[in-house]
Amino acid sequence: MSNFRNHVQLIGNVGEDPKIALLEGDRKVARFPLATNEHYTNAKGEKVQSTDWHQVVAWGKTAEILERYTAKGSELGIRGRIKTRSYTAEDGNQRHVTEIVADEVLLMGPRPEKDTPKAQATKPKAPKKGA
Repeated sequence: MSNFRNHVQLIGNVGEDPKIALLEGDRKVARFPLATNEHYTNAKGEKVQSTDWHQVVAWGKTAEILERYTAKGSELGIRGRIKTRSYTAEDGNQRHVTEIVADEVLLMGPRPEKDTPKAQATKPKAPKKGA
């Protein structure tokens, strides 16, 4: 039952390319916004789309996978937990941040353009005569 205490599952689209930081010990962290959409019909019978934005953070191997295989617009499934933290900004004000810490990522669409192999069929050239 402890898995239900702080458990989040989201399916959405990456809002911008993940920002990757390399920390001590070559550990990576990825941060990016994820948009989730809800579709419903309002009282007037109109179809409405509501979008919520979530800040996602991933560590280690998960961050490496996101760096390599995701880009803005990629569709992802995220399983993780909610984490709230506070910090003091440069202006001296206290800030509070709520993030989704991704424990698992499910890649759900085509690969982004940045990592698509650009294989071109090339015909080997015949050696020149006399060379």
